[in-house]
Amino acid sequence: MADQISDMLARIRNSTMSRRTRVDVPMSRLKIEIVRILQSEGYIQGFKIIEMKNPRGEHPLSMIRIVLKYGPQGGRVLSGLERVSRPGRRVYYGRDKAPPVLAGLGTSILTTCRGVMTGRDAAKAGVGGEVLCNVW
Repeated sequence: MADQISDMLARIRNSTMSRRTRVDVPMSRLKIEIVRILQSEGYIQGFKIIEMKNPRGEHPLSMIRIVLKYGPQGGRVLSGLERVSRPGRRVYYGRDKAPPVLAGLGTSILTTCRGVMTGRDAAKAGVGGEVLCNVW
């Protein structure tokens, strides 16, 4: 798999469309940081790291179990995920060049020299970086 971040976003998007309560994705440090931001922004209920049995070997697989969040009448809280920077086309924004997502209603997630953070936090910190995805 060439782009694991796109795979994670597609799994989350497909799970919310089919009204599932949780989704499991393979673990990496970058994915944990993205999921942590999704939780702090209120798009998901929570997450935890679980160990699963590997069918091909003796080493267990580490997975992130994401608990999805829905509104009071079952409406989706997370209505859209979009991968911006891809392996074939990297997108970078300066410290004051990041456009708002959905006129300020959404969130952009960036990797910066100070770690993974939202676009608003990066603007407050005065740093730019690579835009991983937009969430609304």
